[in-house]
Amino acid sequence: NAMHSIKVKDYMTPQVVTFTPDMPLSLALDRVMRSHHMGGPVIDDNEQVIGFLSEQDLLEKLVKVSYFCQDTHIVGDCMYQEVLSVSPELSIIELADMMQVGKPKAYPVLDNKKLVGMITRTDVLRAIGKNLDECFKHQV
Repeated sequence: NAMHSIKVKDYMTPQVVTFTPDMPLSLALDRVMRSHHMGGPVIDDNEQVIGFLSEQDLLEKLVKVSYFCQDTHIVGDCMYQEVLSVSPELSIIELADMMQVGKPKAYPVLDNKKLVGMITRTDVLRAIGKNLDECFKHQV
C-alpha cells in the first residue's frame, strides 16, 4: 500500500516553535500566537527536548495569570515532561495509529536526539487526504 511509504519527514513542519523551561508563560503565549503551532517542544541549553508545552497547558495556567494579573509561572512549571517523539522515518500510517484518542495532537520529530521538525494531526490528515485523492483518481 502506498500509504506505508509515506513518512513523517514528508509532511512534518521543519520550522519549530520552541520554548525554554525558564521562559515566562506570557512570552510563551506570544510565541504560540505568532506561529501556526498549538504549542511546541521545550529545549534545554544543549537543544535536547526535555518537555512539551501544549495550548491546553497554556490555557489552564494563563486563565489564572490573567485573572490575577501576575505572570509568576514559567514554562518549566507546566510543561509535560513525558515527551512522545517520533522519527522522521516513521510511516504516516503508524503515526495515525499512535494518534488515537487521548494522545498528543502534535509530536516533535527527533533524528538522533536532534529536533528536526513537528508533525501534527492536521499534517497526518493532509497526507491521508492526498492519498485518498490518488485512490479515487485510479477508480475512474
